[in-house]
Amino acid sequence: MPVSIQGCRDEYRVLVATTLIRCIDDKASEAIQVWKPEDRRPDELGHYRDIVGMRIDPSQVDGAQVFRIWGWSDALIVSEHIKLVLERARLTGADFEEV
Repeated sequence: MPVSIQGCRDEYRVLVATTLIRCIDDKASEAIQVWKPEDRRPDELGHYRDIVGMRIDPSQVDGAQVFRIWGWSDALIVSEHIKLVLERARLTGADFEEV
């Protein structure tokens, strides 16, 4: 989505990712913590509290190119193709990590 910034001539675009996919591979990930009732956060119950060495199950992604993960919205997941497109466009401010 194109974005204009007042007083700036550079061209900017915003990527809006609204698709949520439940695809974390709990067994393949290094360490997983889930919010529990005793944590007293009913708004987070069942969601991921912390993930180390996250791995996703590609069979759950169904070809999605850009999405967020259900229960862990901190990460924006992009396909290898999208990653290469962003790198060719000289995107700044992104850090890519294979999941």
